This record gives sequence, C-alpha cells and structure tokens, in this order.
Amino acid sequence: MKLITECTFNVKPLYEGKEKKDLFISGIFMEAEMRNKNGRIYPLRILEKEVNRYIKEYVNTHRAIGELNHPDGPIVNPANASHIITELKQVKNSFQGKAKILNTPMGNVVKGLYEGGVQLGVSSRGMGSLKTLKDGVNEVQDDYILNTVDIVHEPSAPNAFVNGIMEGVEWVYENGVLTSREIDCYLKEVQHTSKKNKEEAKLKVFEDFLKNLKV
Repeated sequence: MKLITECTFNVKPLYEGKEKKDLFISGIFMEAEMRNKNGRIYPLRILEKEVNRYIKEYVNTHRAIGELNHPDGPIVNPANASHIITELKQVKNSFQGKAKILNTPMGNVVKGLYEGGVQLGVSSRGMGSLKTLKDGVNEVQDDYILNTVDIVHEPSAPNAFVNGIMEGVEWVYENGVLTSREIDCYLKEVQHTSKKNKEEAKLKVFEDFLKNLKV
C-alpha cells in the first residue's frame, strides 16, 4: 500500500473552554467525489466506511492524535502529537472535523504559529492502493486506511508537499508491525554485503533510491 496524504486549508482556529484558553481548529478535514489538487479522487463509499471506522476506533476512544507536519511514514508517534481530533462528521461529500491543540511541545508550536498569524491547514494521512482512470485521475481503492489527520503549513498541490520519498514507498504489515517493504529491502541488501563491498553497496542503494523518488 502507498502512503497517501491530502491537504485542505478550509480550517479556522477558535478558542473555547474556561476563559477561552483552549485552542481548537475546525473545518473540512477530508473530501470525496472530487478530483483534488494531487490528481486523486476518493469515492464516497470508501471514505465514508473508513472515516466511520476511524471515528469508532480512535475518535470515540480519545486516541485520535495527529502531528505537526507529516512524518516519513504512516505510524503516529505520541511523542510528536500536537492535537487530538474530537469530532469528525459527514456533511454531504465532505467530512468536517474539530481538533483540540494539546499542551505538548508540538502543540505549543501550533499555538505560537497561530498567534503569530501563520496560516495552517490539515492533511489526512493514510495508506491504500491507487487505480489510474482514463482521464489520468488516480482513484483511491477499497483497501484505504485512514491513519490520522495532521496539521500542516504547506499547501497541497501537484509535485509539492509530501509527494516525496515516503509517499512512493510500499508499506506492508509483517508480524503485526508496519514496515516499509522497499526500505527494508535496501537495508537487508547493505547488511548482507561483505564489509569490503559495503560502501559500494550503499552507493548503489542510494542511487536506486533516488531514481524511485516521486517529485
């Protein structure tokens, strides 16, 4: 499965709670049945099913944390959490969400950015297969898994923002652990090379890796 990310800047900050000290962001988190700026389309039935699963397993159990900017892979690291998604609901073909900014190092960075007037958005992070249609659109398939929704500061556009090294990598589950198939192969290739030829093997792997980058 591929790492797939989509960004939207249709979110706004708002303050709630005692003395209006709790910072939230609210707006459209994901959209279906429309070609986005990355040339992808999410069928509503697929996104609806997966968002409902995510709500049940993560939002309703208070585990729906996200990070500031996307990391290199699909795993959500609690040590880097900046927010927790508190609401996610369907409105026609879009899914509107609300997230509370946490009192964590990354959460405080988000607060500082907002207070400094920086425009921020949100970006879904998931895994799945893509099917190229006749008009060149990549359609997300039934195996799509939503991992989280991150806060980002860059717009989502073709050939920009996370159309980079990890979005082209194949991720698989092995023995209950999510790993990157291609990166794991690179690592094994170097590890199984004799000490004498290890530097040459590293160079070969690096050159091969660069050829497969999606830019």
